Parts: sequence; structure tokens; C-alpha cells
Amino acid sequence: MKNRIFLTLLLFVVHSYTICYGDGVDFVRTGIYITSIHNIDFKQKEYAISLWLWLRYHKKDFDFQQNLEIPQAKSVTKSFATMDSSGGDYYLLMKLDCVMKDSWKINNFPFDHQKLRFSIENSQFDSKSLVFIPDRSGQSYDARYTLRGWKIDTMRISTGIHAYETTFGDVNAKTPHSEYSTFKANLEIERDAMGLFWKMFLGMYISFMIAYMCFYIHADNIDSRFGLSVGALFAVVGNKYIIDSSLPESSSFTLVDALHGLTLAFILAIMICNAISLGIVKKDQHQKASKFDFITAQILLLSYIGLNLYFIMNALHTSAQ
Repeated sequence: MKNRIFLTLLLFVVHSYTICYGDGVDFVRTGIYITSIHNIDFKQKEYAISLWLWLRYHKKDFDFQQNLEIPQAKSVTKSFATMDSSGGDYYLLMKLDCVMKDSWKINNFPFDHQKLRFSIENSQFDSKSLVFIPDRSGQSYDARYTLRGWKIDTMRISTGIHAYETTFGDVNAKTPHSEYSTFKANLEIERDAMGLFWKMFLGMYISFMIAYMCFYIHADNIDSRFGLSVGALFAVVGNKYIIDSSLPESSSFTLVDALHGLTLAFILAIMICNAISLGIVKKDQHQKASKFDFITAQILLLSYIGLNLYFIMNALHTSAQ
């Protein structure tokens, strides 16, 4: 039933293109098999991908060995290519190693989902001459390989039209508009985040607990109280700089910013409470100062834990959408 529906849709597409563009259009059956994704680099906004690509078409002029275009690639290495024309059409099989550029969504880092995009075009023939048809037989990636630190969610292949608002120097073109058929592969991946989360934020939470310990030091020891708080403050700032150095620049307020900003605000609140407690002690109201320390310590701790859970759960919910 599914094959019949697919064939019906394919015939409809072929008929539509024939009506629009005439008999000059040729269809290229295209498939992909990803063997490896590695070297995901957030700072450089890139990743490396190794894959097999095959194309079956009728016109020799397409010459995909020379005219293959991968729009988002920083570099492309063709380690293997073979052509077979014995069956009356042309069958090209290539092994590609590409370094792809991509934009990463880091708002919910490290609980983030990412989409890796790969697409190809023919640099010489537009959509009036060449149209890609996806080959969905079999798998599109090797399920046995593991992407370290990530889980592969879904893999989708599709085709479409890529519009360019230019004539590429064609003096016979009536409007500055060109359309090229494109074959696209989108791979959605989910980060295995809990280990990375504690690795990044454990130092920040320990710094907060060091500052929180000030409530259990007698208010007379002003140097100890403020010394611990100031040290914890600088430790949190240093932790944030270390994490930011591994992430691309972002103008949005991320989960990393929220958790570090929250911790800095609570350490500042602890320092303010220390100053208030010191003022109470100077009035010789030691019992009142101890009571104030105990109550504020519980309020700040519960509020800090609750707000952390809120931001983390919100990030998990948002990234899952």
C-alpha cells in the first residue's frame, strides 16, 4: 500500500514537472549512507561527516564528479568514485569526507538537541533540467556506530528547490532568480547530557556551598565570612569563563548564563545577609543574629535549589520540543 502511494506521488511529480518544464527535465535517483559523524566543534561551528553517495541518471552531461556542489561544506574530499554505464543509464558511487559548517542552538546547552544538515546540488544544471528523487531503500546511516556523547534521534532525507536571487551572469535571464534542485539529509541528535552537566557545573555548586557555609560561622568572624563569600564569587566567575570559552558567541540568554547569574545573585545575597548579621551582633543581640542566620540560610538554600530545578526542567522541556 505504501509503495503504491509513493509511486502515485512520484508519477504526479513527474507529470507536474513535464507540464511545467517540458520533456527536457531528467530525474536523478539519489541515496546516502552515513558511516561516521565526528569532530563536532561548537566553537568553530562545524562537524565532520563521512558518507557514501550514489546517483543514477540518464544524461552524461550532468557529470556529478565535476559538478557536485555541497553548499554548506567547508571542505570536501572524494576518497573514492566509480561510474557504471552498462545498464543504459549512469550510476555514480562516491565516498565523501566533508567538514560541514552549521549553526548550533546553545540556549539549552548542555541539554540541547541539534540538527545536522547535508545537501547537494548540481552546479551546472538548474531545476528545469535536473530534479533529484530520494532513494529511501534501506537505512540512511550505520546504526552500529556511536556518536560519542550524543544519541541519534531521527534521520530524514528529502528533496526540494533552492532559490537564488541572482542570474549568475546570464544575460538572457528575464528576472534575477534561479532555481536548483537539491537533495537534503537532516540528522537530529540529542546530547547525553547528565555527565557533561555535572562536569561543567559541579565547581559552581561547590562554590555556592562554600559561600553558604558562612551562615554556620559566628558573625563575629567577619573576615572568615566575607573571605569565603568573595572567594566563591570569583570561583563562579572563573567557571563561567571556562564554559563560555568552549561555546560560540550568542546574543540570547542561555541556560549557562541563567545558572551562573543565579549563583552570583545568591552569593551576593549571602554577603548582604552577612552584613546584616554583623550589624545585629554589634548591637550585642547574639541570639537574634543566630536566629537570623538560621532562617535566611534555609530560605536561600531552598530558593536556590528550587530555581535551579526550574531552569533545568524548563531547558529539558524546551529542547524536547
